[in-house]
Amino acid sequence: MFDTLITGGTVVNADRESPADVGIRGGEIAALLAPGDTATARSFIDARGKQLLPGLVDAHVHLREPGLTQKEDFESGTHAAALGGVTTVLDMPTDDPWTATAQQLSEKMASAAGRLHVDVGFQAVLSRKIDNLDDLLALSPVSLELFTADVPVDYRFDTMDAVTEMLRRVVGAGPVIGVSPGEQSILEGSAGRNRAGDIRAFLESRPPLAEAGGIARAVLAAAETGARVHVRQVNSKLGVETWRRFRGMADVTVETTPQNLFFTSEDYETAGARLKGSPPFRSRDDVVALRNAVSEGLIAIMATDHAPHSPLEKSLPHDVFADIPGGMPGLQTLLPVMLDLVAEKLMTLQDLVRICSRNPALRFGLGRAKGAIAVGRDADILLIDMTRSTDITDITQVSRAAYTPFHGKRTPGRLTDVFLRGERIVADGALIASRRGRVVRSLA
Repeated sequence: MFDTLITGGTVVNADRESPADVGIRGGEIAALLAPGDTATARSFIDARGKQLLPGLVDAHVHLREPGLTQKEDFESGTHAAALGGVTTVLDMPTDDPWTATAQQLSEKMASAAGRLHVDVGFQAVLSRKIDNLDDLLALSPVSLELFTADVPVDYRFDTMDAVTEMLRRVVGAGPVIGVSPGEQSILEGSAGRNRAGDIRAFLESRPPLAEAGGIARAVLAAAETGARVHVRQVNSKLGVETWRRFRGMADVTVETTPQNLFFTSEDYETAGARLKGSPPFRSRDDVVALRNAVSEGLIAIMATDHAPHSPLEKSLPHDVFADIPGGMPGLQTLLPVMLDLVAEKLMTLQDLVRICSRNPALRFGLGRAKGAIAVGRDADILLIDMTRSTDITDITQVSRAAYTPFHGKRTPGRLTDVFLRGERIVADGALIASRRGRVVRSLA
């Protein structure tokens, strides 16, 4: 007997789409049955006419805890995730303090326990002064993050030698190494040349050349050391073309974000602080190149870089555009915005599952439990009604940011139900079962 049987729906995985009934037992998918096969269960869910997708895995999220909880915290952030179909959040280490030691990671995990609405895996940062690496790795973070620019000096690896030597130290350690590409010399040089403090100065300080150079450096260092690397937030034509030429040289993947596919630098003139983040949005030509790269399968992972700030922080006047707190919310809108790209025929539903679920689960060491509706995997399942639509508005956002850059957008499809390890946690757009999430660890 199953605990739950979801009947009548169409199961969508990265490699196929087919009608099936899904039997759930003990929080896992126990069977995929042909429609109409006789089976017994304690409860039945009628999914006729709906698509069943595995829960999304967002590999780039800032939940802002500890130390920055005026912006977001574990509860508010994972609430937004649940409403956005994200059943696994991978939290970045740039809080206060940054998550750089085993003690800091252990305390963060302990603080999250019992307060999560979806599952969360934690990422740790590599420091120039790092010691006791074995103790940190024993906690199984889902990644080790390496920054090359625009961060405090203790966490900055701003030369090829520094990047390569750190990759030599951690190669074979287990988790993938996340690299945020950038070029500190361009950042500093540009700041010296253009002191206007306006939007143009901000764009010039973080040009496509810096991104492309960072991608090349990450791939070459990975090729030299044999490290597994994941490059964060590609969003320029030059970056895409660099990746296209270098990608066969090493075990490297890249990501982008949904907002990079919709906004350009021109939007800063009207939206201003709401859209300010890093890397900055690019030209229309860059957006076209990035969309083509997504359509071609050059981009392995779509992540949100969910990085909220309080409404007060975003609304304060700033004489220098670069000083506006950078980042915006994205967890709650990930699925509807991706469904919009499906409607545009930029991708299929199977592509959506590949780029938002299967690939991030595999890359970050969670592939044995997440990323597919398959026997033995966690029963993290989304039910979507493609005959309905979703209106994205500021007022419906549960993140502490209290807004979305996609305000006013109507997208095809409606997320009706979310299951986390077989338990329905969202019904008709509302959280109905709270704090069911767990801290998950890399199985790599």
